[in-house]
Amino acid sequence: MEKMKTKDITLPRLNNLKPTLESTAFKLMEETGELAQAIGKFRGMSGERTNMTEQQVMELILRELLDVAQTAVSLMFVLEEEYGADIGLALERHIQKLIEKEYLRVE
Repeated sequence: MEKMKTKDITLPRLNNLKPTLESTAFKLMEETGELAQAIGKFRGMSGERTNMTEQQVMELILRELLDVAQTAVSLMFVLEEEYGADIGLALERHIQKLIEKEYLRVE
């Protein structure tokens, strides 16, 4: 059985903002919508013709995906700092859930 592959990224705490649970959740939804729009452009689902190359669309998708990731990390900071959430414990539980749902196999 293969070893579990992971993707590690480190994103900063945005220290020039005053995010709240609500503002960050709304921002996460906005960024997710922008990611969906970028993917829609790639798949031609928007109904509009695009003169973007595949490379340009991939760069757009990656930009929007990183915006989603940054906003999710910002929300994690809010949950830790304002509500005492234990992200490490939540991550362990998340991995266990993936195993139980058979989305993930581990040795």
